Amino acid sequence: TRRDCLRTVAGAFAALRCRAQAGSERPNVVVIVSDDHGYGDSSCYDHPKEVRTPNIDRIAARGVRFTCGYAGAYVCAPTRAGLMTGRYQQRFGFYTASDSRTGLPLGENTIADLLRKQGYATGAFGKWHLGLEPEYHPLRRGFDEFYGFLGHGAHDYFNLRRGEPHNSIRRNNEIIDDTGYLTDNLGREAVSFIQRHHKRPFFLYLPFNAVHFPLQAPEEDIRRYDTGNRNRDTYLAMLDRMDAAIGAVRSVLERHGLGRDTLVFFFSDNGGARQNFASNGSLRDFKHSVYEGGIRVPFLASWPARLPQGTLCHEPVISMDIFPTICAAAGAELPKDRVYDGKNLLPLLLGKVSGPLHEALYWDGDEDRRAVRAGKWKLVDNQGKLELYDLESDPGEKNDVLVRQPETGKRLKEMLDAWRKTMAPRIARRRPLPA
Repeated sequence: TRRDCLRTVAGAFAALRCRAQAGSERPNVVVIVSDDHGYGDSSCYDHPKEVRTPNIDRIAARGVRFTCGYAGAYVCAPTRAGLMTGRYQQRFGFYTASDSRTGLPLGENTIADLLRKQGYATGAFGKWHLGLEPEYHPLRRGFDEFYGFLGHGAHDYFNLRRGEPHNSIRRNNEIIDDTGYLTDNLGREAVSFIQRHHKRPFFLYLPFNAVHFPLQAPEEDIRRYDTGNRNRDTYLAMLDRMDAAIGAVRSVLERHGLGRDTLVFFFSDNGGARQNFASNGSLRDFKHSVYEGGIRVPFLASWPARLPQGTLCHEPVISMDIFPTICAAAGAELPKDRVYDGKNLLPLLLGKVSGPLHEALYWDGDEDRRAVRAGKWKLVDNQGKLELYDLESDPGEKNDVLVRQPETGKRLKEMLDAWRKTMAPRIARRRPLPA
């Protein structure tokens, strides 16, 4: 609950006041996104014994671990659209993965747009998935540098040769041939970006395609596991490589004396996928679902100069909250010509919030699967079949209490219906997809 979160940070708040005065007024910003990463597959959360993610754990140790952190969607591209804009992506018709083929509407501001206006160097390294055509390219959406691929959802980890244009590796606007293991390369590029820009404020966006299918990792890494399932072993080896790349980023920050004054976020773009043998722990279901296993994700934030370290927050938060939080930290004013649904997390984490951060959180992929969470209550609507869960006592969603709480179910259904009426129709239904 919100009270739990405030109680957790209260003890650290007095010490933070003097530390905040010494901290940088404009932090560097690093946003790391994993792909199809299970809630149970970070060792700073409850996890199977075979999971070890020491570098992800260090982010938690130096900051805040959210137990009710949510992705904005149950598949990857819509979550990224909400992250980049700070808005429910449904406001501009971006509901599902295939909407990435049309692209993030050009009228939307990205985090990079706003931070570049504040003098930040901006770089994106990894899976874009927000548009294929030239006008949707990262360099046209606020980023100074790009290494990665535009789409679609998956990419081979070893075959980095030129191929189909939208899935080839690019450096800035140029399609290139590369070698190596893609996760390692993304870490390499992120480290290089920090080394080249460490003397000015920078925004590093590092959206890994790991640990998304296909299941591919160096054989020597796979052999270090013996779960009895070769696919699970491969997934864990992929996770190791991503964790090592995150460690390389954290090391270069420390080497340049930037660790305290860098705001770092880490989260997964949706729940763990059944296809890649991820574990969502005790949560119900997987990616493609509005049950908790499809949308509740590992979610961490650290900024040692300003935020408490090694603390828990149980308040429900969502990935689009990252946009206004970064803007507040960097002194970037949100444009007044649109609604921003994300909330600045800093007052919450500094013990200054007097009420719930969000009245409610909503999910809708325009596929007859939708949900709303308000406080401890969550209503699930699967093809018109309604279910109600008390997530405080039943985070695994085992006990549908709709029959016992009909008025609560009715209230949440009315909220969900009212919210949906304010959203736009799907992009793909308004204009043709590019060939």
